Amino acid sequence: MDNSTENVNLAAVFINDVLDIYKQNPSYHQQLSEMVKGQDISEPFNMVPIDIYNNMCGWIESQIGQANTRRVGRQIGKTAFEGMKASNLIGDNPTIKEVMDALCEVAQKMISDPKKRGWDILESDKKHMILRRTQTFNSTLQLGLLEELAYCSNVIAPRVQYVHQVEEGDEFDEYKITWLG
Repeated sequence: MDNSTENVNLAAVFINDVLDIYKQNPSYHQQLSEMVKGQDISEPFNMVPIDIYNNMCGWIESQIGQANTRRVGRQIGKTAFEGMKASNLIGDNPTIKEVMDALCEVAQKMISDPKKRGWDILESDKKHMILRRTQTFNSTLQLGLLEELAYCSNVIAPRVQYVHQVEEGDEFDEYKITWLG
């Protein structure tokens, strides 16, 4: 996987999602706020270097734990889902395929990357999907993001698990989403 982040930026809305989760914990909020010092995050579509976002997510995972990183992912999933609806990328009762197609499109719009990295759908059928992460997003956070997006679609009992992991020596993180119906 290409882990370069030069000239890669993402929308401030995701930075604000991270900060909002920890407003009730002044110590965590202060640490995370320090990481975005000097960035204009007052407007959701202002662009912020992805390194800042990645550093925030890495700090959460190492200092607070993976469960919190997944929690952040679920919040970002909610934000992304609402953005998909507001942009008319999905309707009121979208299929999981429609949601994941929209995720691929949203990643291209909300992340400015000269290399156009984000998400690829590798497989899709009636009971599962496999997605590949090609951007430098936090791996654990993406589990929460995909879980939330699956729950927001019309499937029953979705489950997200790794198929391949960069951390285990694979070239890419690949996630399998399964559901009952």
